[in-house]
Amino acid sequence: MTEERLALGRWGEEEAARHLIRLGMKILERNFRTPVGEIDLIARHGKTLVFAEVKTRRSNAFGTPQEAVGAAKQRQIIRTAQWYLGNGKGKGLQPRFDVVAVSPGPAGAVVEHIPNAFGL
Repeated sequence: MTEERLALGRWGEEEAARHLIRLGMKILERNFRTPVGEIDLIARHGKTLVFAEVKTRRSNAFGTPQEAVGAAKQRQIIRTAQWYLGNGKGKGLQPRFDVVAVSPGPAGAVVEHIPNAFGL
């Protein structure tokens, strides 16, 4: 992966985190890695534990960012969330899976947040 693509991804994750914080969420984990996968952002919003997949694209030439979160990616995120929950984290919270799509716009980041984008 090129440095340019990595930088775009980091920028998108930072913009997504700012967006979630503006919504009143507390970021608990960034780039949570396990042997079964990775989750970009884990946040708490009241009694909800939000597992957020961030997708950043420079343009929609190859589809929208959220279209890149297909069935296989969803299964991987769910397995990683189960790993997180199985280790005693997030006890008593209701899990939710969100997708945060980020792309550059004329006035900065364009963020589309899709709460409850997929489920178990």
